[in-house]
Amino acid sequence: MPSNCPITSQKAKPAEGCEECIKGTVHAGLPQGKEEIIHGLNTYVIGNRINPKAIIVIYSDIFGLKLPNNKLIADGYAKSGEYLVYLPDFFEGDPVGLKFADVAIPVDATKQSTLAKYSGMMACLPSFLVWMTRHGKERTEKTCFDFLEKLRRATPGQKIGMTGFCWGGRFAIRAAQENNMIEIDGVKTTLVDAVVALHPSNLAYPDDVDQPVVPVTIGWGLEDSGVKIEQKSKYEGVLADAGKAGRKLPDVVHQVYTPGRHGFAVRGNPDDPQERKCLEDSEKQALDWFEKYL
Repeated sequence: MPSNCPITSQKAKPAEGCEECIKGTVHAGLPQGKEEIIHGLNTYVIGNRINPKAIIVIYSDIFGLKLPNNKLIADGYAKSGEYLVYLPDFFEGDPVGLKFADVAIPVDATKQSTLAKYSGMMACLPSFLVWMTRHGKERTEKTCFDFLEKLRRATPGQKIGMTGFCWGGRFAIRAAQENNMIEIDGVKTTLVDAVVALHPSNLAYPDDVDQPVVPVTIGWGLEDSGVKIEQKSKYEGVLADAGKAGRKLPDVVHQVYTPGRHGFAVRGNPDDPQERKCLEDSEKQALDWFEKYL
């Protein structure tokens, strides 16, 4: 690994606290939940454990539980007292290191020079590619869907919502697909009941999006360099073709954020009025969706 690459190795232990990470969120303070083992995965848990209206599962971006923002988003979802919120470590102790976030998605992009960004990215690229080989689609999906299936079987009759951010957005969308339904007592059952995906990366068309069986809402960034806004039209085109072919589609709603740079729902700059609005509105998009469908 290059010495100037800030991706944390598999065994490294990044610091729990990170002032700049915490700054890059609409929520103030430190995370209030607890980490515990849920269905085989270390999971950040917060919210109503007694009689929740629904359980919300969050699939984070590549920075996982080590990024305080992800926990603070979970805290925001739980604030109403209606939901039990799970943020599982789907990376199984191997997230990308926090310092890489400052290179790839700085909280305040105006303070980063083009040279600093691209020299940092080039230094990290070999190690990041190796990290991606450890988290290919098959392994990542199995870890996620095994958790969702265990949760579904353990909580009969309980509504389950799912939000995916960036890397996690793809798997949240896939959890809504017909071909990923499971069978319980001879009845085909969806893994979740409603899905939110915010700046979902690495989507494969049409396979990831053409068979939705639960309501899905997606947030796209107009100036997202990592998930181009053109993907919105591609997504809509796939579903239009599916509808013409006779597939009955659930509610699917798209929302566009301005400026919506990459990571706008997690690492936006709350000191910038436009970016703060993206942070606030993307949380509202998710909570409104769950209020409607869970």
